Amino acid sequence: MKAITIQSIDLHTVLLPYLSPFETSFGAETDKVALLVELRTEAGVVGWGECSIEFWPGYGCETAETALHILAEFMAPALIGATISDPHEVPALIRRFRGNHHARAGLEAAVWDAFAKHNAMRLTDCFAMYAPEGHDSQGRATVGVSIGIQPSLEATINVVRQRLAQGYGRIKLKIKRGWDIEVARAVRAEFPDTLLMLDANSDYTLEDAEHLAALDKHDLLMIEQPLSHDDIYAHGILQRRLKTRVCLDESVKSASDLNIALQVGALGILNLKPARVGGFTECLEIYRICVEHDLPLWIGGMLETGVGRAANVAFAALPAVNLPSDISATDRYFAADISEPPFVLGEDSTLAIPDGYGIGVEVQRDRLEEAKRRWSENYPYGKVMA
Repeated sequence: MKAITIQSIDLHTVLLPYLSPFETSFGAETDKVALLVELRTEAGVVGWGECSIEFWPGYGCETAETALHILAEFMAPALIGATISDPHEVPALIRRFRGNHHARAGLEAAVWDAFAKHNAMRLTDCFAMYAPEGHDSQGRATVGVSIGIQPSLEATINVVRQRLAQGYGRIKLKIKRGWDIEVARAVRAEFPDTLLMLDANSDYTLEDAEHLAALDKHDLLMIEQPLSHDDIYAHGILQRRLKTRVCLDESVKSASDLNIALQVGALGILNLKPARVGGFTECLEIYRICVEHDLPLWIGGMLETGVGRAANVAFAALPAVNLPSDISATDRYFAADISEPPFVLGEDSTLAIPDGYGIGVEVQRDRLEEAKRRWSENYPYGKVMA
């Protein structure tokens, strides 16, 4: 494999309007903010990465402003001039900077993209090189769709029906206190054979265990992150009180966290988000652990632009990602994404890996500039969030 030498890194904060607001227990969002990392090598290869952050510290502690600060002042300068013969070298180059997983994930993703392009490889095949033996890319990722909190049960059922008609084979419903048992009952009654899961985004406590156990009767694939974002131990107690499998998201921020969760029986399924764990190097270690423990795995999304979506699809095409991932088609979220070609849902509820080296999509410069302008005109977040 040929090494790359990093010549420059540019950072672009962008804002893209969603087709419709997306509501969770955190609140409603009308726009996608992202920090895109544009990395150029001395050979003229351009790699792209996406820092999947938000306007405010809701899902995680990082925001668009903190990610920009950390990357511009610390992490990006540490890579300028570095010669990298293996993307696994990146974490060591920025190890002295603690935390900020979303920022480091975006930076590392740009290196992975440039490295794959420089070696005339698809990113998905580059990942497969570092996966356990025999784990070649399947060339496509099986996906599902996430449905935000709707204004009524009738509206929820209508949206589920629409997504199933579009070809999605797995439905995830966002829930919160007061919007859980009834919505699960109504949707399951209307769609008895649909692969269905719920995502609580940490809105409950262990005191709600009996209440959550009432969900067992609705034949759910899983309930995702019901308890605190920084808790593993209590999830272990909860899992023993539920028949439905607990899926951890925010609680697992590293391979070490996953090992602890396995030891205390805190999960039956893992949602792996590259941004949450600090990048694809850590993802590959987590992937290995999932293979070793035969742990069901899927790749979560953060409503990424095409840059982050392409990288996530590339990873989700690995064979041990054996549950539908949260990486919906482009037209689920955006009228016009920042990159081309768009991701289109296949008849078998899959997204195909794009042709081309690296992430396989091209950032459209005119759309990039428009999205940057939109960010500068609409910040602070109060103007773009409900």
